[in-house]
Amino acid sequence: MPRNSRRAPLRLTEQQQAQLKQLSGSRTAPVREVQRAQLLLEYADGRPIAAISHQLRISRPSVYKCIDRALAAGVEVALKDKYHRPKAPVIGAEAKAWVLHLACSKPTEHGYAAEVWSLSALAQHARQHGPQTGHPSLGQAAKATIQRILKTHPVQPHKQRYYLERRDPDFEVRMHEVLVVYQEVALDQQQGTQASKQVTISVDEKPGIQALRNLAPDLPPEPGRHAHWARDHAYKRLGTLSLLAALDLHTGHITAQVHPRHRSVEFIALLKELDAYHPPDHTIRLILDHHSAHISKETMSYLATRPNRFRYVHTPKHGSWLNLIETLFGKMARTFLKRIRVQSLQELKERILLGVAEINAAPVIHRWKKFDFTESHV
Repeated sequence: MPRNSRRAPLRLTEQQQAQLKQLSGSRTAPVREVQRAQLLLEYADGRPIAAISHQLRISRPSVYKCIDRALAAGVEVALKDKYHRPKAPVIGAEAKAWVLHLACSKPTEHGYAAEVWSLSALAQHARQHGPQTGHPSLGQAAKATIQRILKTHPVQPHKQRYYLERRDPDFEVRMHEVLVVYQEVALDQQQGTQASKQVTISVDEKPGIQALRNLAPDLPPEPGRHAHWARDHAYKRLGTLSLLAALDLHTGHITAQVHPRHRSVEFIALLKELDAYHPPDHTIRLILDHHSAHISKETMSYLATRPNRFRYVHTPKHGSWLNLIETLFGKMARTFLKRIRVQSLQELKERILLGVAEINAAPVIHRWKKFDFTESHV
C-alpha cells in the first residue's frame, strides 16, 4: 500500500479546475504544461503520488516539484517553467564564423574525397582541426551543434542545386530576335492574314525516346477487384529513336520524321519535306538551336542549292525554352508517349507518327505567352 503524502492537499477553485481540465486535453499547448495540468488534477482528487508518477510516466522528483510549487505559489506558477538565466554560449562568435567559412568551402580543398559536406563530416573536421586553429570550444562539437550553427544563417552545405551560367554574350539580342518573330506571327493571326510570303516554323529534335517492351502482359482493370491497369515492373530495352519535328506556328501543322540517329542526313531530309510541303514562292523561316546538324557542312551545301528558301533564327545558347516546339514535346510526353510499351523499334516509330497524325487531325496553334509583347522584352 502506498503511504500517504505528508504534503498538504491542493484545493482548487471551480475556475482553476475548469482551466486545468481544458489544458489537460489540449493538443496545441506545450506537452509539459499538459502533463502538469493532469498531475495537479490527479493530486487535487487525492490520488497518491506514486500512482500519479506511474500513470503519467513522470519521475517522482518532478511530481514533488510541481506540487510544491502549486502549494507555495499557486497553480499558474506550477504550470510554467521557472525562469532561468541562460548560460553564456560555450562556442563563441569567432568559432561559429570559422564553422561557416568551413561549410562554404569544398571538402576536396581539405583533402577529402567527397564533393559536398555532410553534417557528420563537418562535425568531425571541426573536432579534429577546430582546436588547432584557436577554437578549443569546437573540440566536442557534435553533429547537432554544427546543424544549429548553420541553421542561424542559413547555410546547407549538404545540399546542391543547379544553376545555369549564361555563356552566350548575345543572349538578350538573340532572345529579342526570337520574340520579335513570335510577335509578328501573333499580329498575322490577329489580322487573319499573312502579311508576307513567309512561313515560320519551330524546329527541334526529341532524342532518346526509349523503346521498352513488357516481359509480362498488362492486366486490365476489373470492377470490384482492382481499379487500375497492372503492369509488371520488369521490361526490356530495345533501343532509342529520335523525333525530328517542325511546328508551323501559323497553322499548328507538324512535320515529323523518326530516325535512329540525328545527323545532318536526317535534318536535311526534314528540310526537304518542308520544302516540298510549303508553297515554292514562300520563305521558310526556321526557329532552331545551334545543333551541329543544323549548321554542318552538309546542311550548308544543301541550303546553297535552295537560295532564299530558308532563313535561320537561332535561339540563344542554353535558351531552348524560347523555342515554342518545346511545348509540343511536352504535350507528347504527357499524352501518347506516357508509359508507352512496344514490341519493336518499328512499332515505336509507327506509334510516334500515329500520335503526330492525331494531333494534325485537330491542330492547335501554339502561342508565346511567357512574356507580354507590350513589355520591354521586344
